[in-house]
Amino acid sequence: MNIAIIGYGKMGREVEKAAKSRGINVASTIDPTESSASHREISEESMRNADVCIDFTAPNAVLGNIQKISKFKKNVVVGTTGWDGSINEARSIVKKSGIGLVYASNFSIGVNIFFRIVENAAKMMNKLDDYDVYGYELHHSKKIDSPSGTAKTIGDILVKNIRRKSKLLFAMAEGKISPNELHFASIRAGSIPGTHVVGFDSSADTIELKHEARSREGFAAGALMAAQWIKGKKGFYTIDNMMESIIGGRQDV
Repeated sequence: MNIAIIGYGKMGREVEKAAKSRGINVASTIDPTESSASHREISEESMRNADVCIDFTAPNAVLGNIQKISKFKKNVVVGTTGWDGSINEARSIVKKSGIGLVYASNFSIGVNIFFRIVENAAKMMNKLDDYDVYGYELHHSKKIDSPSGTAKTIGDILVKNIRRKSKLLFAMAEGKISPNELHFASIRAGSIPGTHVVGFDSSADTIELKHEARSREGFAAGALMAAQWIKGKKGFYTIDNMMESIIGGRQDV
């Protein structure tokens, strides 16, 4: 398989490193500001030998990138977060052009297993009113979006499966929160790759579920797995679709 990496920053370089270790050819690296990238823009030349494109750029660039890629009939993996408001437009581009796209708030396979663990735990806690629920995340100080896409996904899973929680609170809590609110805090500091914690607290005990990334390697490996999975497919997919095809559907609790 040949890939084009769009966005040659830290994640783009991590994808390149992971691809080389797996025998996947990097046909081009595309970035308008990085002098070491092979190309400055998405063009016929930079797309020529690519089977699948992997986008780790910026939220305001994603939709334009998808539009450009679609003109060359290339499938794409989007690992950039923070562009949720444009997803319907992306779906329309994908449908009209006949390409395949897979998107995730986090391409780490471990994180996506964590999502399923959180979902099962939430279904159990839905039946136990004595337990309140909370979450928090930690990321490096240069991360652009806050809360992260991963935190939003976890929060959505919790609210969907715990009926007594109907509102997510990502901002700082100003005073007492309402019983229906679920507080999910975000911390930005240092070089932390990404840590996510979900907690269930009662007067008797506390249960915490935690995923801690050691490096960006897991995100890169998951993006490459997604590139192999989306090759030859048409339509708009999420990593949920990919995970179901790999480990099966969700289990009822």
